Amino acid sequence: MKMFVYLCLLISLSFANSALTLDIALEKVKQKNREIDLSKMDELISGLEEDVSKASSYGALDLTQNAMRSNDALNVFGYKLQSREATFSDFGFKQLDMSNPNYDAKPSDLNYPKSRNHFSTHATYTLPLFTGGKISYHQKITKALHHLSSLTREEVTLQKIYEVKKTFYDIALMQAYVRDLCTIENNMQRVYRKAKAMQEEGYVKKVDLLEIETRLADVQRHFESAKANEALLYHYLSFLLDEPVTEIVVPDEEGVVVKVYEEERLRQNIAVKKAEKSVEISKMNIALQESAYYPQVGAFAQYGSSDDKWLNDFAQKDAYTVGVQIKWNVFNGGADKANIEKARVQHLKAEQELILSQKSLLLHVKQLQTKLHNYAYEIGSLKKEVDLAQQIYENYVGRYEQKLLSINDVMMKQTEVLQTVLRLLEAQNAHNATVFELEKIVGENQ
Repeated sequence: MKMFVYLCLLISLSFANSALTLDIALEKVKQKNREIDLSKMDELISGLEEDVSKASSYGALDLTQNAMRSNDALNVFGYKLQSREATFSDFGFKQLDMSNPNYDAKPSDLNYPKSRNHFSTHATYTLPLFTGGKISYHQKITKALHHLSSLTREEVTLQKIYEVKKTFYDIALMQAYVRDLCTIENNMQRVYRKAKAMQEEGYVKKVDLLEIETRLADVQRHFESAKANEALLYHYLSFLLDEPVTEIVVPDEEGVVVKVYEEERLRQNIAVKKAEKSVEISKMNIALQESAYYPQVGAFAQYGSSDDKWLNDFAQKDAYTVGVQIKWNVFNGGADKANIEKARVQHLKAEQELILSQKSLLLHVKQLQTKLHNYAYEIGSLKKEVDLAQQIYENYVGRYEQKLLSINDVMMKQTEVLQTVLRLLEAQNAHNATVFELEKIVGENQ
């Protein structure tokens, strides 16, 4: 029992030396939380994907270097042509000796050429001229997706802010509960000392002392459970901030203010914004799918040189090619039409999801406001019940000392005090969580 009292004293002293404030914790969670960091990385990746889509408008320049060796007749002759070194003898004409009466035409030089090296260096530039809007709409969609990832990052940030605030106030309530337990224990210790003195005088049986000790053990059980839960809350806060946290500046319970938000403010909810952006993306996707009905027009230019030695006489043996290509799909089994219809259905679905998101948000806010209204009255009522239960308990203690009541009656009232304190704690915790959830919906403290 002395150890229990000593712990209560340590707790009361530790509250005076708290360290981390809520405002600092909110700044730290924005900077150090791992989940927020991951959402920032996703946002960065989405931005890079937007840059990739923009790059497709500028075409592509490729440098190609080939190094080959072959004795294939077609390859060798092609190598010579590309190197601007082909002669009539490459067709076997040097064997056509008309003055020789024993002439036997065998074009071995053409069919069985010697092996030849071939080095080819080319730069090729391709540029899309017309894609039916495929590239432009793809760029718009990736830009919208980048904005969507930014909204997701804001959503994660608001969630972590909510969790930090809730954890802070949970710790504050848990510490208040521990102090209440210490007060209850001190009162019971006083009753125990009086009962022990009365036993020595022969007015109280030993069973009364045993019953008080049992109740004290029950209070100590609640105390240990509360301390364990408080330690767990500190571990969770440390996880959120990604640094060890052992003490906090206990926030003022009166600081949890219920605010009334206008409907227009509620429509700025991130979930609604994401639904609106999804509608925008789905509409652009229809135009993207419709681009399949248009021809694809592109230009290209190629410049290079070839020889049997690498970069030999490059300028003398260079060549260029320029051109335009038109590609137009005229039949693919109806796949394009199906993709367009699919995109339209997805757009209709996104519109319905937006309407549902707006209406469900307003309903959810009404539910939260109703809960807050009920919690306010419940907390006020429970505070009065706690005061009443404590006064009745003190009255029962006095009547017990006068031998008008049994110790069992006194301990029953003590149990009622403990249960009422627990109910008050649960109501305050639920009230705070509801307030913070409402703040999260409208983007408070972002």
